[in-house]
Amino acid sequence: MPNLQMLFVGGAIIVSLILFLVVAKFFNIWLRARIANAPVSILNLLAMYLRGVPNALIVDTRITAAKAGIPINTDQLEAHYLAGGEVAHVVLSLIAADKAGIPLDFNRACAIDLACKGTAKTVLEAVRTSINPKVIDCPHPDMGRGGKIDAVAKDGISLRVRARVTVRTNLDRFIGGATEETVIARVGEGIVTCIGSSASYKDVLENPDSISKLVLHKGVDAGTAFEILSIDIADIDVGENVGAKLQAEQAETDKKIAQANAEVRRAAAVAVEQEMAARTQEMRARVVEAEAQIPMAMAEAFRSGNLGIMDFARYKNISADTDMRAKIAGTATGTPQS
Repeated sequence: MPNLQMLFVGGAIIVSLILFLVVAKFFNIWLRARIANAPVSILNLLAMYLRGVPNALIVDTRITAAKAGIPINTDQLEAHYLAGGEVAHVVLSLIAADKAGIPLDFNRACAIDLACKGTAKTVLEAVRTSINPKVIDCPHPDMGRGGKIDAVAKDGISLRVRARVTVRTNLDRFIGGATEETVIARVGEGIVTCIGSSASYKDVLENPDSISKLVLHKGVDAGTAFEILSIDIADIDVGENVGAKLQAEQAETDKKIAQANAEVRRAAAVAVEQEMAARTQEMRARVVEAEAQIPMAMAEAFRSGNLGIMDFARYKNISADTDMRAKIAGTATGTPQS
């Protein structure tokens, strides 16, 4: 029995020591929550510790919400933290929305915060943008191209435009809505369409607000996480004469095509000339071949008795007379004799 009593007393002492250590560890946080009228039990703090949840962060966040009059319990904050969310941003965004009169509940704020996970944006920034609209440059300075959008009017003159888009976050469409890149792309498309449909670049320079009206009328913010408040043309410059440049390039292309066609015709003519020269040589060869048959024909005529010796002598005299006349004619005309 004495041993059993000693064992019981020792166990009680150990349990009391453990309880004392637990109370001592969480007393500061428990007292801070109690004084701030946002009480959290010691057991709840211990459960947070065992689950790996930073109880100080949860308690401080709940105190902030309680002081702002937003009812949130620790279970909701724990669940969002374990889901990978930023509880501090959620509570601050709820406070900012409440002060600005924007309807935003805890679940939607958590959903927006989780949607922003992995991006450079936060739910707090989304709420602040909904309260204080921000300005987006179109095109974005990081996109290059000199920070301006190039568009060509119907008269062939190009214009370089830079616009500034004032947007406000639409919290109802933030989850699943398109981002700033989509807004910039749509606004740029609207600017190109408006300038391209203008008869002259002078019309755009006279009424630059026509670009803003047309782009706003197209509803470029549909399906995005933003609401466009205004589109302002910050800068517009006259570029090069694209129409004249294209015409010059087309004329140069036509010239090269014509030169190529002429070269084809010249090559064909040269080929025909060479063919005719070859045919001439062929005909001359035939003449020489035919003349070579004359002596054999005369010999055959002698053998057959159709040509006599006097006939042959007369033929030679005529040939000699012909050669003499040809030489005389060549000397008279100044042609060198062969």
